[in-house]
Amino acid sequence: MNTKNNKRRRESVEKIEKAFVELLQERELKEITVSDICKKTELNRSTFYANYIDIYDLADHLREKLEKEFSELFTDEDTREATGAVKMFTHIRDNQLFYKTYFKLGYDEKHQIMIYDAKRAASDFDNQYLKYHIEFFRNGINAMIKMWLAGGCVETPEEMDAILKAEYKGR
Repeated sequence: MNTKNNKRRRESVEKIEKAFVELLQERELKEITVSDICKKTELNRSTFYANYIDIYDLADHLREKLEKEFSELFTDEDTREATGAVKMFTHIRDNQLFYKTYFKLGYDEKHQIMIYDAKRAASDFDNQYLKYHIEFFRNGINAMIKMWLAGGCVETPEEMDAILKAEYKGR
């Protein structure tokens, strides 16, 4: 029986996700078909459709998975800790293809992967323009991450943390 968490099903989902991410590096989302994924994974179409409605559903599942993993990075420690940004950059470096895919699909414009501590910002920036500061920071960090990914993550997570701190002036 093909239950939700059996080993075979998990392996099939992993193959589908991996093939999808690889195909996205070569083509646009609208150019990828279920047949392309099935050919690359050597799985049947029925296996794909047992897990996803269509290609867009697969893309949404990947986004949700990445956002969940990202938010779990900070569940066990205060985001004010100095290691928070290093942890974030390490996760991005270790999952480059998934983050490239996330940005390529434009999810950074529709969804917010970066969790911003609005209470902390309010204490650091006590003014009526807080919403502009938050938007400026979110877009700045996304641009920084995109640039780092495009360059192959040559700088270490610690160097990226130092760059971020220099730009953010330690706030």
